[in-house]
Amino acid sequence: MQALFVDNLTVIDFAYFHPERGIVGESLILDVELFGELNDEGMLFDFSFVKKRIKSCVDSLVDHKFLVAREQPGVEISESPKQLELTLKTTNGDLYRHTSPHQAVYFVEDSSVNPETIATSIEAAIKNILPDNVTRVGLVLRAENINESFYHYSHGLKKHFGDCQRIAHGHRSKIKVWENNTFSETWSAHIADIWKDIYLATQEDIDDSETIDGIDYWIFQYHANQGMFRLMIPQSRCYIIKTDTTVELIAHYLAHYLKGKRPESEFKVKAFEGVDKGAIAVV
Repeated sequence: MQALFVDNLTVIDFAYFHPERGIVGESLILDVELFGELNDEGMLFDFSFVKKRIKSCVDSLVDHKFLVAREQPGVEISESPKQLELTLKTTNGDLYRHTSPHQAVYFVEDSSVNPETIATSIEAAIKNILPDNVTRVGLVLRAENINESFYHYSHGLKKHFGDCQRIAHGHRSKIKVWENNTFSETWSAHIADIWKDIYLATQEDIDDSETIDGIDYWIFQYHANQGMFRLMIPQSRCYIIKTDTTVELIAHYLAHYLKGKRPESEFKVKAFEGVDKGAIAVV
């Protein structure tokens, strides 16, 4: 038996429901191993096809989606032909309601969402798109190794024609700040701290507010080309800005936020959107 491997094949950016942290943005790197017998060309599978087929399959299954463990306590699911409504409760009593088209959600058939259960859940679908001489697939999903400040954020971009329009997808992202051309771990850590596990929202997307059992909630809603999206989330988990939450506008907002705290300084903000991509703003 022969084996073929592709490390760093793709990155999936998504949000998932955690029983304590609520809705959490995440980015995971995918490594793949294929096992089987060589074909007539002396190959297990052409590398170009490995990358294209598996990336396309993984993207359609889980990328830019809201991942929920179907068997997790506190999860209620209501379905109609066009909409999927989820009612989710954390262990501390926070309530979340997520309404979207079906394609915006992926159910992990387990009691929790983590790299191992996601990999197990998508493995069969990937095996089905590979040639018969590939007899086994090994998947590893792993977080980027970060030794500096980072934060998890989730959001939705209603004006985006692609999958970023989904109201609860997200990223695990580094943040780097320079003050007067000198890197500042203090300011970088400050941003990471105030935006830990945050939902970044646009002010005009606020549809309503509600108080349930003493907890204040925001209700966000918008229509995009994939359909109607609605999210109820504790106000304490949200950070609202006036603009949309593209990474370009996030970097712009943070640079001006820091400038407001120290007007005499020049700030450069390098805001990441997941792994190895993002935007830079200088003020």
